[in-house]
Amino acid sequence: MSGDNALEGDKSEGNALEDCTSEGYHHAPIIGYHRAPLSQKFGAPRQPNLVALTSVIEMLAPYNTPTAFVGLEAFSHIWLSWQFHHNYLSKASHANKNGHINKTQDSFRAQVRPPRLGGNEKIGVFASRSMYRPSGLGLSVVKLERVEVVEGRVLLIIRGADMIDGTPIIDIKPYVAYSDAVIEAKSGFAPTAPALLDVTMTESAYEQFMTLINVEQVKIGQSDKTNHQDVGTKNATVSSVVCKMQSQLLISDIDSIKALIAQDPRPAYRRTEINAAFVMRYKSVDVSFQLLESGQLQITAIVEVN
Repeated sequence: MSGDNALEGDKSEGNALEDCTSEGYHHAPIIGYHRAPLSQKFGAPRQPNLVALTSVIEMLAPYNTPTAFVGLEAFSHIWLSWQFHHNYLSKASHANKNGHINKTQDSFRAQVRPPRLGGNEKIGVFASRSMYRPSGLGLSVVKLERVEVVEGRVLLIIRGADMIDGTPIIDIKPYVAYSDAVIEAKSGFAPTAPALLDVTMTESAYEQFMTLINVEQVKIGQSDKTNHQDVGTKNATVSSVVCKMQSQLLISDIDSIKALIAQDPRPAYRRTEINAAFVMRYKSVDVSFQLLESGQLQITAIVEVN
């Protein structure tokens, strides 16, 4: 749940999350960026591992050296510490004359309204996973599919992230089941995963998607195929891997789109609106959907982003 263009484009070595000199701030370098099908907050899973989306962490120098990841593939899951950079508090942050990021004293929100409680009931921010928190940091455990070295640089192929494209990564640690998994833990107001809604797709929306798939295949066939090699092949490039995650449409994306919409990304206060149109951006397309009187969510259109 995160992709500010300014941050996404900044790959300078030692880029800091909070480069402040005043007491009370901790310096944390951005070590990589998350590359994913979702470029906007709307539609992103609210928790990790609810939707098995595949995505990539593109490591930055000097943190992208393969030796830094020796032994990591022995772990099935990893912890990711990352930055919420698409909330309005992050965007409202301003730089002083020395380039240091300052946040106003009134930016702290002591209470939030979790969607899980209908968006009306308030709870303390520290009893939530809200993005509007003092540190602006998120924490997720995801499945590590594999560690790839492409063009001498490390890419982590992961599954189940709740982050969007361009999310800055602050740290990576292995998930250790015997200490990290607490079987008897209580989960407060969220004891179980949220119920999924049924999702259907109109015939016209399916035809729109298949047309876009066919156009995509033609483009690939007419271009230099080495620019579209899958990760793991000898001819793969960092740009081709990122392109596939960010924009290249696949048949399997239909299932991913339905799984995301089944989580019901709509604001809690609008979940009773029948036939109201909502749009979720996925890769290179905008997916329109609405609530039917039957209680199903229906995908009505899939159009290419202009």
